[in-house]
Amino acid sequence: MHAVVLPGETDFSGFRAVARDLIARAVPPERVAFSVKGGEAPDLFAGAAEPLPAPVPAAPLAVPRGFLTLAETVVLHRDPERFARLYRLVWRLRTEPQLMRVAVDPDVAELEAMAKAVRRDIHKMRAFVRFRRSELAGEPWFVAWFEPDHRIVAANAPFFMRRFASMRWSILTPDATVHWDGEGLAFGPGSRRADAPTDDALEALWRGYYSSIFNPARLKVGAMRAEMPEKYWRNLPEAPLIRPLIAEARRRSEEMVETGPSAPNPRPHRPHAIAVAAPAETGTPAALAAEAAGCRACPLWEPATQTVFGEGREDAPLLFVGEQPGDQEDIAGRPFVGPAGQLFDRALSEAGVDREDAYVTNAVKHFKFVPRGKRRIHQKPSTGEVRACQPWLKREIAFVRPRLIVAMGATAALSVLGRTVPIGKSRGRIIEGPDGTAVLVTVHPSYLLRLPDPATKATEYAAFVEDLRLAGETVRGG
Repeated sequence: MHAVVLPGETDFSGFRAVARDLIARAVPPERVAFSVKGGEAPDLFAGAAEPLPAPVPAAPLAVPRGFLTLAETVVLHRDPERFARLYRLVWRLRTEPQLMRVAVDPDVAELEAMAKAVRRDIHKMRAFVRFRRSELAGEPWFVAWFEPDHRIVAANAPFFMRRFASMRWSILTPDATVHWDGEGLAFGPGSRRADAPTDDALEALWRGYYSSIFNPARLKVGAMRAEMPEKYWRNLPEAPLIRPLIAEARRRSEEMVETGPSAPNPRPHRPHAIAVAAPAETGTPAALAAEAAGCRACPLWEPATQTVFGEGREDAPLLFVGEQPGDQEDIAGRPFVGPAGQLFDRALSEAGVDREDAYVTNAVKHFKFVPRGKRRIHQKPSTGEVRACQPWLKREIAFVRPRLIVAMGATAALSVLGRTVPIGKSRGRIIEGPDGTAVLVTVHPSYLLRLPDPATKATEYAAFVEDLRLAGETVRGG
């Protein structure tokens, strides 16, 4: 039996070198015993009970790229037999080059299941890490405690570095710690739960926000527990609220149904409120709003209460574009005043962006809906309806001349960029629009309201705030 000692628990490069050498020496899996001694010098074959055979001349070992990707994930698993399982698959790939395509093979299926568990743990860490404010040398420092199922801290650290680049923080776990000082990542040994703060002054605000976004009508307790197992609850500041909110869900849902939405203003279609004011200077947003009040370029004007045009600073450095007015916007005649607008305002405040310094509008100026009893249910506008409204948006942009346009949602991105873009892949970076104006793509606030899982909602909301913070920093630095 050949004893192989790897220097670290997640030492993929060390395992790769060992596997190549063992294959070159034609050592079968049943003759190898893998172990790990973290931090020791890489004496890869120390303690071998029998001498290794000489290398056998053969063609260099080539494995599919999919195996390498799989192996890099599997080494993060806590199973002590992970290296032995990987080597067994490498050994078989010499004579079965298509083995990775056989999903039902026991070795392949077992390693894929291990990789899936690691990926799920990575997702859980991203969703359930909660930073609490502390101090270090008189400066703010944010600390979080997390207990991962697998050894994922180093692999997950770059995500937190990118997401929370503007603050200094530490994540403590039983296996390892990671620290970000604004310039570089540093890793240390495992820590104790007692080393992390248990509360801070912001948590009352967070609990108030969490309670306000909890939607009892969308609650599915089984799905919630599957996505957010109770083992994570003790680390979450909102944990004390979860059970009471679940218990009150039925009552709150009944109250929502009984209250119902506000009735729309009676038709016929009325002009935009700004149109009845004093005559505006030609070409200004006020004049455009008055002109748009009579737009009949698509059928959406007829059932709507009124045209809802943009509003805000006419020389705003930031211009936000949403999809279309909703039920409350259609009644009020102003953009972003309903639930999505309230969430938008809260996110702007947390991101350090003043809505009074921005211009806010929509890609489509009329509310598209289908009646359902006494309610009006939002419908996504078609591409043709977006194109019909596009001239109004272009004229708003041309007058305001913002330094940055924030397109919130797929419809807004289509109208601003003139093409469909994937939100997930496009967000978080500045791209150039057709007229040369900088554009930042992000989600629409209503997307956050529709998310059923509270943990996912909190994570996505934090990402939305970071996108708005990037927008504010971009125009301030411009």
